[in-house]
Amino acid sequence: MENDSSRNGPHAPAQTREPFQPGALVIATLCNPREKFWGMILALAPAGLSLSGAELASFEDLTVMVRDGEPFTPAVVFFPIHRIERVELDLPDGNLSSLSQRFFAKTGLEPSAALAPHLDQDNSNNSSRPHASQEPA
Repeated sequence: MENDSSRNGPHAPAQTREPFQPGALVIATLCNPREKFWGMILALAPAGLSLSGAELASFEDLTVMVRDGEPFTPAVVFFPIHRIERVELDLPDGNLSSLSQRFFAKTGLEPSAALAPHLDQDNSNNSSRPHASQEPA
């Protein structure tokens, strides 16, 4: 019985995974200027939020571009904390698919693979990305 009470007691939040960790897919609502950004969290700190992704207004164009095999490099951005109005997990809502689910349905690519920042030293996973940074000679 002690195990059950500890899971439901004051220690429960410490035992559950924090939702806004690096790698989480989110929608950030920003102010001044007002905009929304869909992407993967790279870092969340008191100074602000780092994401790899795209402006929400460009989402449909992005999916078409990736589906058609056009080169795509996600934007890697930092938003200072004073610009962040809200950050929400990209989750389905009732019968509405999440943006991540829509991205996968339209492109066949996992959003986490497509939005992973492209580093020159990391050549291990280029085949799963929607573009290749360099073709072998």
